[in-house]
Amino acid sequence: MKNIPLIASASVLALAIGAPAFAQTEFSTGANITGVSSLEDRIEDVEDAVRDDFERSQDARRFGPADRRSGTFGSIALTYAGRSGNYENQDFSLAGRLSHNEGPFQQTVGLLLEYGEDNDGDTDTKRTSVLYDGNYYFNDQLYAFILGRAAVDGLADDGLDDGSVTGDDLLDRDGRLKRDAFLGFGPGYRIINNDTTAWRVQAGVGVRYTHTVRAPTVDPTEAYVESDTSVGYIASSRFYHKFNDQFFLTNDTDYLTSDANDVAWNELGLNFKMSDALSTRVSYKTEYVSDRAIRTDNTLGVSLVYGF
Repeated sequence: MKNIPLIASASVLALAIGAPAFAQTEFSTGANITGVSSLEDRIEDVEDAVRDDFERSQDARRFGPADRRSGTFGSIALTYAGRSGNYENQDFSLAGRLSHNEGPFQQTVGLLLEYGEDNDGDTDTKRTSVLYDGNYYFNDQLYAFILGRAAVDGLADDGLDDGSVTGDDLLDRDGRLKRDAFLGFGPGYRIINNDTTAWRVQAGVGVRYTHTVRAPTVDPTEAYVESDTSVGYIASSRFYHKFNDQFFLTNDTDYLTSDANDVAWNELGLNFKMSDALSTRVSYKTEYVSDRAIRTDNTLGVSLVYGF
């Protein structure tokens, strides 16, 4: 079996933090004033998104805890932008991840802080998110997992008590989550696990706790925060098959059912390496939420990487 490094990653929250990188602030002389630098930044954003799409499709955990890094390690990233002049606002983000791998047990804790102000100096973003992802491997096939997530939106119910939020702004708050926490655990099993094909499934039970803003359409001034705790059941499947060195297929499926609603998600991916310089990924995503007016959303995605 091919040794595939196991990367400690978050399954619940998309928190991607790399090693610190410091580059020139200007793409080339005069690039800032002409707008070339900002365009270069957007090009890099697209390139990063495409490469992330390819890396996710590889599923670093499909072969189990091969040669994963041992011990404690992590990273932290911070960004701040404060603007004055035509625009008076600021944005701040802090993201960190701490992992510990020891023997058959691996775990990761992640943190994301977000704060922002609009041009009027009013806070428009105030969010805190925390995640936990742990796996214990009994052998190459059987493992146990635990997933935890907690998020707090500091502005979800801001202004409800003093009546400073009215009209459409108040109606827009309906359904917004003040607090959202989930904890789930269960067993996982690798049904197929070889160089060309890997298929693992996992299922478990979880508990979700929410504080949701409710703004009745008839009289939105009667807005309130509704608390709910419900038991949910989760099931997931990860399938990978390599036809040859140039073409592999993936199919990822997740399902969550609880008193609140049923949510299902599936992504089929076709990945082509047509040459050392050219790679293509075509994906088809389907998301189902039982309590939406239109229950199913479908997304066709095409990613292309060409280097020369």
